[in-house]
Amino acid sequence: MRLSLKIETGAPVAGGVGLGILLTSLSYFLFTLHDGVIKLLVETTAVWQILFFRSATILAGCFLAGGASLAKEAAQSSIIKPMLIRSVLLLAAWLSYYNAARFMHLAELTTLYYAAPVVATLLAVPILREQVTVARWVAVAIGFAGVVIASNPVDLKISWQVYLALQAACLWALSTVLLRKTAMGARSLVQMCITNLFFLFMTGAMLLHVWHTPTVTEAALLVSTGIIGGLAQLAFFEGMRRAPVSVLAPFEYTSLIWAFLLGYVIWADVPTANVFIGAALICGAGFVIVFSERLKLRR
Repeated sequence: MRLSLKIETGAPVAGGVGLGILLTSLSYFLFTLHDGVIKLLVETTAVWQILFFRSATILAGCFLAGGASLAKEAAQSSIIKPMLIRSVLLLAAWLSYYNAARFMHLAELTTLYYAAPVVATLLAVPILREQVTVARWVAVAIGFAGVVIASNPVDLKISWQVYLALQAACLWALSTVLLRKTAMGARSLVQMCITNLFFLFMTGAMLLHVWHTPTVTEAALLVSTGIIGGLAQLAFFEGMRRAPVSVLAPFEYTSLIWAFLLGYVIWADVPTANVFIGAALICGAGFVIVFSERLKLRR
């Protein structure tokens, strides 16, 4: 599978793989916090409306930070087409994920969705021409084993819900690889502007059918999803500009650890022993990557 995209690359990005790992890990924490806020909202508000307000808030932040010239820069950017493709992939991934979530246990859904780092590593070879080292494959395998142990899925049977969860994982992985391919084509604010503008149009088309007048609390939560989501996107985009996908992929598993921690702090969900074992394996996967990349630099 190969995506043929003509994208102008910019100047080298300051900072190396280590900074890319830190930024990406921060983004996964923020995305997990963002998902926690959405979990509070979905009880009364449709996903379409949440995504619309999130994109509107992020766009406002982008223009506040980038000024009026940002619109012109985005309109003239060479990455409009690939970012449109990525936005469609992301929307399809989220719709698949949320529809699967309605009928599956969290442990099963989590395990299937975290196939995404494995798929991303696989796609990085033919699409990005990355040379995936043994250490990176080991880290992905250890991290996925940690997810399976922590989530402890039992009696998982093949069904259309399972297909949807796997589809969401594959679509997210493909969108991540595509982001790496476009990362050097424009600065992160431009990429965020284009992505969220597409989302604003795509979700706005459904807004009239699902509109729910928010309370003051809900309005605050809606704005919070935009602020947290915007910071998460900025960290994610910047991280992708600094390190290969096969290096960053295992760090997506860290969001599972944050999910369990936030579940304990917010909803008083007490983690079981298997969660701690799985978390240790996920942390181990991260150490494998960090150690191998440091060793590679020394060589």
